[in-house]
Parts: sequence; C-alpha cells; structure tokens
Amino acid sequence: MLALEALERGSPTAAYNLGSGRGYSVLEVIKAAEKVTGQKVPYRVGSRRTGDPAVLVASAEKAIEELGWRPRYTELEDIIATAWQWHRRKPRGFKG
Repeated sequence: MLALEALERGSPTAAYNLGSGRGYSVLEVIKAAEKVTGQKVPYRVGSRRTGDPAVLVASAEKAIEELGWRPRYTELEDIIATAWQWHRRKPRGFKG
C-alpha cells in the first residue's frame, strides 16, 4: 500500500526488497520451520548449483527510507510462525 500511495503522490516506479538484512542458511530456515511447526521438513544436502551465490542477503533499507515501511516481524521464527498460521487457516491459499 505504501508503494501505491507513493505512486499516487507522483514518485517514480521503483523496486523494493523487503529482506531483514540478515542472511540465513537454508538449513537454518529448515530447522526454524521444524521448531515452529513441530513437523520434520524432508530435505537432502547437495552441492551448490553452478551460478548460485555463496551468500545472498536482502535489505529493506530502500523501502524504509523512501516509503517509511517497517517490518512487523523481524525474527525468523516469528516470520515462519505467521506464515504457518496463515497457511493453516487457508490451506488452499487465496482461493479459500
């Protein structure tokens, strides 16, 4: 909504990342998801794919500075918990 409001005020079109500025490994995310959901997440470890970056971290600084956006949740487990709650309430996604 903040981006749409900025466009209505005449700001130019822009792209924004909404990352936390902190990187997590895939395994850290899996372990956090298991903790939050109480379910095992099946996975297998493989080698990095050609072209995959060693580290990739998104920052929301641009959205914070230009739009005044602030994240509601900043901790990985809280982010996963809110997503898990939504998916449990809406198992068919936006369709119901």
